[in-house]
Amino acid sequence: MVRLLGALVGLGFILVLVISFITGASTVVREGLPHPPEANFHKEPKHVSFSTDGPLGKFDRQQLQRGFQVYKEVCAACHGINLVAFRNLADLGYEEPEIKAIANQWAIEVPDVNPDTGEPATRKAIPSDRFPNPYANDIAARAANNNASPPDLSLITKARHHGPEYVYSLLTGYQKPPANLPPELRPGQGLHYNPYFPNLNLAMPPPITADGQVTYADGTNPTVDQMAKDVTAFLVWTAEPNLESRHRTGIAVLIFLLIATILAYLAYQNIWHSGRDRKVRMTGPLDPENQAKSEAAKRDEGIAG
Repeated sequence: MVRLLGALVGLGFILVLVISFITGASTVVREGLPHPPEANFHKEPKHVSFSTDGPLGKFDRQQLQRGFQVYKEVCAACHGINLVAFRNLADLGYEEPEIKAIANQWAIEVPDVNPDTGEPATRKAIPSDRFPNPYANDIAARAANNNASPPDLSLITKARHHGPEYVYSLLTGYQKPPANLPPELRPGQGLHYNPYFPNLNLAMPPPITADGQVTYADGTNPTVDQMAKDVTAFLVWTAEPNLESRHRTGIAVLIFLLIATILAYLAYQNIWHSGRDRKVRMTGPLDPENQAKSEAAKRDEGIAG
């Protein structure tokens, strides 16, 4: 009886699932997939290339230093890169004295505790410190940014679909709302229209607003497009600083697999490929000559069989 009830309950669940599937499928066929109105105005990221693209991609150290400068002068006031330490800047080509100076002169000090009183305090950064967050906590970040907490940028190019292209497009995509934009999609107070952002409006004002906003030490022309590319390249590095070694390892593995494949094929050719042309040669007791001698010996001795 219990088994019968269990079977009936299971059949009931299956029936409900089948009915739900048929109902959902018929709704999709009849009305189509849900299409939010903002999807009509949302744009896919712009196509932009970086030196790190492809399996042979490498970092452009000069571009990374320019990108770090843009981050320092434009982005660091709101966004942290808490997974990166000052000493990691050595990978960008900075010397130890330069790194110490950058850490010591960083505008945001590192949270600490006063050893004498035990009270919270701050101190100058040292190379082993990670880049400090610009806000004490999420509440302070929201209070300063229209209730929107600026994300940490350490992994932003890996955390977003089409990461580098998305970041570059977002930085260069601010514009006035189109005339045909529905009222409910227009940016409210403290919001800014950007068609590359999923819901079109975001609290972050345009960070890069004009050419020459940053003066590059290497003399590169600091256009809006150039600054956006440089800081995006820098954020690609913060998200994956070991990208070059990973590429080198991948190439070495591919070469090894190619050689192993060639050796395996040659071994196959040598051992198995011509096997159908070979004949089995009887040896030992199965050798016809040995069998004939054995039978002759048996006859001479009068042994049957």
